[in-house]
Amino acid sequence: MTAINPAQPNRAKPAPDRTILLVLFFVITSVLLLASHNQNVLNGSLGGVLRNPILEAVVVSLFLANVLFAYLWRAAPWARALVGIGSLLLVLPMAGREDTSLLDLSIQIMIFSALALGLNIVVGLAGLLDLGYVAFFAVGAYTWGIFASPRFTELLKYANENPGAAGGPTLLLGVLTLLAGLCLYVLLQRRQFNTRAAWIITVALSAALFAWFWIGRGIFTLGEQRWSPTVLWLIFVPLVIYLVSLVVKQQRGREVRSDLLGVSRMLSAVGGVVGLMLVIRSINLFLSARAAGLASGIDPNFFWLFLALSIMAAAIVGVLIGLPVLKLKGDYLAIITLGLGEVIRVLANNLDLYTAGSQGITPIKSAAVPWFNSLAGLLGFSEDQYYLLFLYVLVLVVVGIILLVNVRLDRSRIGRAWIAIRDDEVAAQAMGVPLVQTKLIAFATGASFAGVMGMIFAAKQTFISPESFNLFQSIGVLSMVILGGMGSFPGVILGATVVTLLNLRILPGLGEATANIPWIPQQVNPGQLQRLVFGVILVTIMLLRPEGLLPNKRRVLELHHDENQEDDSAQGNAGALGTGQSLGNTGDVYSPGKAPIKENDRSGGAK
Repeated sequence: MTAINPAQPNRAKPAPDRTILLVLFFVITSVLLLASHNQNVLNGSLGGVLRNPILEAVVVSLFLANVLFAYLWRAAPWARALVGIGSLLLVLPMAGREDTSLLDLSIQIMIFSALALGLNIVVGLAGLLDLGYVAFFAVGAYTWGIFASPRFTELLKYANENPGAAGGPTLLLGVLTLLAGLCLYVLLQRRQFNTRAAWIITVALSAALFAWFWIGRGIFTLGEQRWSPTVLWLIFVPLVIYLVSLVVKQQRGREVRSDLLGVSRMLSAVGGVVGLMLVIRSINLFLSARAAGLASGIDPNFFWLFLALSIMAAAIVGVLIGLPVLKLKGDYLAIITLGLGEVIRVLANNLDLYTAGSQGITPIKSAAVPWFNSLAGLLGFSEDQYYLLFLYVLVLVVVGIILLVNVRLDRSRIGRAWIAIRDDEVAAQAMGVPLVQTKLIAFATGASFAGVMGMIFAAKQTFISPESFNLFQSIGVLSMVILGGMGSFPGVILGATVVTLLNLRILPGLGEATANIPWIPQQVNPGQLQRLVFGVILVTIMLLRPEGLLPNKRRVLELHHDENQEDDSAQGNAGALGTGQSLGNTGDVYSPGKAPIKENDRSGGAK
């Protein structure tokens, strides 16, 4: 007999159609935005009101809410497309033509949105708390900044005056080292080795490191002092001590295979990086004779090649940072990534020859796109606005690609593996998820997004320095992810937009508007207490919405799991059935598998 369902699920009513409201809101906010940034209107009778910085910040925030409402509200597809495309490709560029700061603000919002999407993979999906994320941002910025500025000329002059070795031997040694490191790393990742094979590989790599040093010391002797053996002992002695400790560990009956393979991976990765550095040095030696012709850096047409190189460089640094910290998690992982991130900043501050130290690198070129400049001229943009409009369109395209990659990864096997590791590493490993490889992919993927955005940031700012990549930048990006909702792609974009608007528009506007009010002391002026006000806002939002402004459904269930549990103990074992009168009959039929109301009744079917 077919059982009757005791309780039909309460289906949520569909949201009302808001197509007309969405279009109307878009039209009103677009008119307000265009009017508040039009010089003719500002010079008129309404200029005094529209020039108010608080009102301008509110208008910009309301206009950007168009895209949010197009995503959240139930509306016709044509209306959503109209609002999204019209806001990003029509109204914003038109308003930015009158006020360049609006284009600059839009680019900043999209850059931080991409950074938040990248960190969301590491923190939100894989559950790896990374406080040094800005280091990858710096790697991408310096990858382009060094070569696209007069700093590259200084490097070529130095290489010409202090060659150290001919370009040919340097290139040969670099290519061999790079290929050997990459091949060994791939081999170690794809094949399984027993303990004996792991010992052979580790000892052979250590011996190869020792031999490589003396070969390099023999080659780099022209024009400069030979390499000091002290450097070799500083590397080799700790390595030998660690290997001896592994011998003792093995003698005590403990497993050392994973430790040996970890050392081998580290040595092969370092070999690949050193080989890449030698290849770059050989290129500098070959180009040193042309230093005079590269006074302002390389040709801007190499911009597109360096987009790919910045992704690769940041991903490599992500793997190198990830390798030593894979066994850590939680607070310990946060502390060590914070330290490694600061190492990158300190290196940028101390390597004066390459990064110009605290003085920074300037001017940095942007890409040369003649056909786009012609199109921008036809649209009424001035010549000094061409590069900003180009970067705006470029960042919009890159953010769209990054968002698409995030969605595809989240729905893929690797995305499910990240979530499994975040929830329970032991269970994930028991189900066959390779922890090392999966975590490295998370680090490298998040780092690559930061690297490409760092390069675009350098091109937009035309100036970078180590202070552009301090700890507060990492904390800011992490707050965007948490504020928007960890694991939620629309949420982290919303969080990046809110935090960037607070830092660059709302709080400065509030400080400027209240600067001349006599009854507000300067010591408590919002303009002087921006970080305090920002912190209070974040704490308030986190208290009211701990899951974030636009959370992932999975995250909501995790945080409110206890609230969703129903206590049926007062109704007995069949509390969900009640007295059976909700069935619309006499209660003679029960759902299969449910406990009976009466002790002698059967658990399902007819009496």
